[in-house]
Amino acid sequence: MAWFAAFPYVLIFGILCSTFVSAFVWKHHNNDELLEVLEDVHSRCPNNTRIYTLSETSVRGIPLYVMEFATRPGHHQPLVPEFKYIANMHGNEVLGRELLLGLVDHLCSKYLENDPQIRLLLHTTRIHILPSMNPDGWQTATDAGGKDYLIGRKNNHSVDLNRNFPDLDRIMFTYEKTGYGQNNHLLPELDRLSQPIEPETRAVMRLIMQVPFVLSANLHGGDLVANYPYDESRSGIPSSEYSGTPDDDTFRDLALTYATLHADMASPNRKGCNPPDASPDTKTDPYNFGVQGGITNGAQWYSLEGGMQDFNYLSSNDFELTLELGCNKYPDESRLVVEWERNRDALIGFIWKVHSGIMGMIRDPEGRGISGAVIRVRNITDTWRHTDIQHDVTSVHAGDYYRLLTAGTYEIIVHKEGFMPQTKRVRVRNQPYKTATRADFTLRPLVFPKPEDDYFGSMAKNVIPDKRGRWKRDENASKEKN
Repeated sequence: MAWFAAFPYVLIFGILCSTFVSAFVWKHHNNDELLEVLEDVHSRCPNNTRIYTLSETSVRGIPLYVMEFATRPGHHQPLVPEFKYIANMHGNEVLGRELLLGLVDHLCSKYLENDPQIRLLLHTTRIHILPSMNPDGWQTATDAGGKDYLIGRKNNHSVDLNRNFPDLDRIMFTYEKTGYGQNNHLLPELDRLSQPIEPETRAVMRLIMQVPFVLSANLHGGDLVANYPYDESRSGIPSSEYSGTPDDDTFRDLALTYATLHADMASPNRKGCNPPDASPDTKTDPYNFGVQGGITNGAQWYSLEGGMQDFNYLSSNDFELTLELGCNKYPDESRLVVEWERNRDALIGFIWKVHSGIMGMIRDPEGRGISGAVIRVRNITDTWRHTDIQHDVTSVHAGDYYRLLTAGTYEIIVHKEGFMPQTKRVRVRNQPYKTATRADFTLRPLVFPKPEDDYFGSMAKNVIPDKRGRWKRDENASKEKN
C-alpha cells in the first residue's frame, strides 16, 4: 500500500532518470560510444529510425554504422527524396563526426517534441547519416593526441580515401572534348582502375549505387568553406583553374545555402585558416573564403583525382558538396557544443535543399512506373538565351525522379528507348519548407508495324506514328500513281 501511494513519485523519478540517461553529451565519442549514441536515438525514435552497417568493415574490422531516418525505415518510397551525410572520411578530421552524432540526437529529440519543421522534414525525406567512414584513422589520430595535421588522415592501409574513388572526371572531360558519349552514370564506362579500391571506399560506392540519393555532403576539416564540383581540373594543373559542372548554378546555390546559414562561413571579416606549415612569423594573412561568400569551386582551390564528391555526381543522380567545417581538425571537447551552435541551422537547412527543383512520376499509359527514363533539362528562364544543361538524371525504382534546379523556367524532356518522348514546360519556385515542384510524365510505347502489314513496300514512305505511338498511313501524303 505504501509503495502504491509512492507510485507517482517513482514514475516521475523514472522519467527524469530516463531523460538524464539519454541526454546527449558533447565529447569525442570513441568507436564503441558512437554506436551507443545511435542505439540510444533508435530506442527513443524506434518507428522513424534504423541502424544499419555498410557492406564492408574498415581495414581493422570496425563496422561502418549508418543511422537512417524515414517514415518507413529500410524502404525507398516514391516521391520521397534520399539524402546523406558522411563524416570523418579523413580520420583526423573529427568535428563532422561529432556534429553528425549531435544531429541524429537533435532530429529525434525535436521530432518527439513535435517541432513542426523537423516533423515535416522527416515525413518528406529519407535521411542517411554515416558519422565515421574512417574509424581506423580516427583511432590512429586519437592515440597520437589529435594534434598532428596529418596523422590519422588515411585508413589503415595508408590510403587517402578521398583520392581512392574511380576517376570519372577524365572520362567526362574526354566526352566533352569529342562531343561523344553520355553525360551521366559513367561508372560502366570505366575500363581500368589506377589503384586498388579500399574496403571503406567499396562500401560507400555500393551505398551510392544501391540508394537513389539526390543530395549529399561529406564533412571535413582544415578550412572553413563549402566546396563544390568539379574537384578535378580539366587541364590537369594543380590549382587556380575553375572547373565547373553543367549544373554550376545549382551547385553554387547549394554551397551558398550552407555558407550563409553557418554562423560565419560567409563572413568577409573573419580570419582565414593558416596552412599547417606556416611560420609563426609570417607577415601575410591567410586567405579567407568569406570574401567570396564562403564557397569555392574545388579545382580552383586545388585539383584532386579520385574524390568522393565528383564520383557521386558522375556515377549517379546525386549532387554532393564537400563541407570544410573549421581550421582545427581535432578541436578540444569544450569547443564541440560551440561548433554545434555554429553549424546546426546550416546542417538542417542543407537537408531541406533536397526538395528544390522538380520531382514526379514517369509512367506508361497503364500507370506502371518506368525506371531508367532519361530526364533532360533546358533552362529557358532568359527569353534571349536557352541553355541545355548537359547532365541528365534518370528515373528510379518506381518511376519516380528528382532533379535539383535553381528557381526559374525550364523545358523538361523525358525519353526512354521504346517510348515516345514527352516535353513539358515547368516553373520552379523553390519555396522554403515546401517539397519540390511536381511534374509527372506519361510515356506512350512505340508500336512498330509487322512485316506482313501493307504499310511496308510501296507505301512505306507514307507511314507515320500517331499521338499514341501507333503507326498509320499519312493521309496528307501524296498518293503514288498507279
